[in-house]
Amino acid sequence: MSLNTEALSRAANEARGLAIDAIHACSSGHLGLPLGAAEVGAVLFGSDLRYLPSAPKWLNRDRFILSAGHGSMFLYAWLHISGYDLPMSEVKNFRQLHSKTPGHPEFGETVGVECTTGPLGQGVGNSVGYALSAKMAAANYNTSEHVIFDQTIICLAGDGCLQEGIAAEAISFAGHVGLDNLILIYDSNDVTLDAMADVTQSYDPLERFEAFGWETVSVDGHDLEALHKAITHAKSNRNGKPKLIEAKTQIGRGIPQVAGTAAAHGEGGAKFATEARKGLGLPEETFFVSSETESYFQSHREQLNEVYQAWTKTYDAWRSANPDLAGQLDDAVAGKTPENLLDRIPEFAADYKGATRAAGGDVIQAVAAAIPALITGSADLFGSTKNYIKGGGDVSRVDFDARNVWYGIREHGMGAILNGITYDGIFRATGATFAVFADYMRPAIRLAALAGLGVGYIFTHDSVGVGEDGPTHQPVETVSGLRVFPNLDVIRPGDPEETAGAFAAMIERKNGPTALILTRQNIATQSSIPVKVRREGVLKGGYIARRETGELKLILLATGSELQHAMKAAEELGDGVRVVSMPCFERFDRQSAEYREEVLPHSVTRRISIEAGVTGLWWKYLGLDGVALGIDRFGISAPGDVVMSELGMTVEHIVSAARALS
Repeated sequence: MSLNTEALSRAANEARGLAIDAIHACSSGHLGLPLGAAEVGAVLFGSDLRYLPSAPKWLNRDRFILSAGHGSMFLYAWLHISGYDLPMSEVKNFRQLHSKTPGHPEFGETVGVECTTGPLGQGVGNSVGYALSAKMAAANYNTSEHVIFDQTIICLAGDGCLQEGIAAEAISFAGHVGLDNLILIYDSNDVTLDAMADVTQSYDPLERFEAFGWETVSVDGHDLEALHKAITHAKSNRNGKPKLIEAKTQIGRGIPQVAGTAAAHGEGGAKFATEARKGLGLPEETFFVSSETESYFQSHREQLNEVYQAWTKTYDAWRSANPDLAGQLDDAVAGKTPENLLDRIPEFAADYKGATRAAGGDVIQAVAAAIPALITGSADLFGSTKNYIKGGGDVSRVDFDARNVWYGIREHGMGAILNGITYDGIFRATGATFAVFADYMRPAIRLAALAGLGVGYIFTHDSVGVGEDGPTHQPVETVSGLRVFPNLDVIRPGDPEETAGAFAAMIERKNGPTALILTRQNIATQSSIPVKVRREGVLKGGYIARRETGELKLILLATGSELQHAMKAAEELGDGVRVVSMPCFERFDRQSAEYREEVLPHSVTRRISIEAGVTGLWWKYLGLDGVALGIDRFGISAPGDVVMSELGMTVEHIVSAARALS
């Protein structure tokens, strides 16, 4: 079918008008990309993108991701014009309180928005995650008779996204794995926020991507036919290479006073709104979409619906022919987990003395057997993080029907890719690295928490117990640094059974991410505490691990490898001492006031916490009369047990502190 360039050119200018009007109305926003890339939007939403506004979660839709999220009015304009449930009243309410058009696109807030973007480069990583998920879905569910997954992931990014290091990590991974269902449209306008792009970059973008294993082409980003040809070829050419389309555009096109300059990036051009509208051939009426454009997109939706109905017939036939696969897919999309998940994890021997990372390696096998949608990965550390799913196979360019992803030394990229997989909503994604390297992932973790994604992080080598690698690898501040994120559960289990509970908690949580903090050092199993109490105690965040046998006079709070010290110290201190295991602050804080009072009665103010890390966050449980035993300094290079002893993580130190409180 030939391209209706007249209709799409008209729509492009009307999309420009919506951006100008919305940004002018609130004196805030970014005009450059919405104006410069308007023809890209016209070709995608008016011709080449497979979607259906009335079925926004269609499993086989193409995914469009605006990595350059500051250009959000680009996306909002096209969602409105193409017929999504985003009325003009919301476009007019751009960047206002409780609107569906926030400053940067937010997943779950606006229909048609596939992920939360804004921090530059994150959307590039998300698109790689989406593309990986699509490849895995096709490998898992397509059959020789029925293809139900063959979608394309299309990402629009600019120089800011590609300068961020996360983009290099993500595009390198995509090229290596061969994600040929991924198209990155590079809005190449020779401008960054502060200045012309040549002030800060001089590489050839096509050569850069080709070196990463991508197929590339450069086109005039205002030439509708050239864009259509490039996108059509990229979608159909599944040759083992992701595709880069460099779209050479003029930033701020349509506002001559700023077009092509750094001044066009933000809202500076909005003051020329009246003149710009006239130059674009738009009427004086603001927030204008012509009846011709509405008619064109109505017709286009009818064509898209025909594609959707044809796919639905194939999907229904696939379900009839493959009821077991269909049930598995239903469970995956619903995020279903067995009600008796904890019962499916074998109990550990009472004399088990391994590290919690090793226990986690056993637990994940049972969890993977119970949940086929669970996948895992590691940033070149499977041998250390112990989260490899045995018999699960390795994802590669020749095998996407696998459960283990080798991300390489790309922690930040891994974080954004995990988010993309989770946004897609089919696989339960987990990823691992050393705890100290969680800081390389913080922006992606933050966005997972903000967007309410059930991502699972497996962070090992949890403390100064790492030992000889020294302070550079001893994460004294990292665990608390993760605890301060809203909507992130941080679980530091104190023995193998708590580790089982931690994995169950991570898997069962759907509305936010969970970080497991596991030891390299061996720790004792707390066999004096019933298995059920330990496992279910983790689900509550904190529980009574040792109950006093006399009048309660002192509460010891501990987490992770320090739980064993608190238990031994309590034995020495006598019958008036309670030990509370606190593997997860966030879960404990969500319990009822009655439960929290039962575990930590206000009447008992003599309290001591012990954790091999910074102490600042413990004070909310300790009060003014408590004592926080921890490590408010960086670590030491020495054997782990020596470092622990040197820095006071011992039974003796707890006993001494308790007696000093008397």
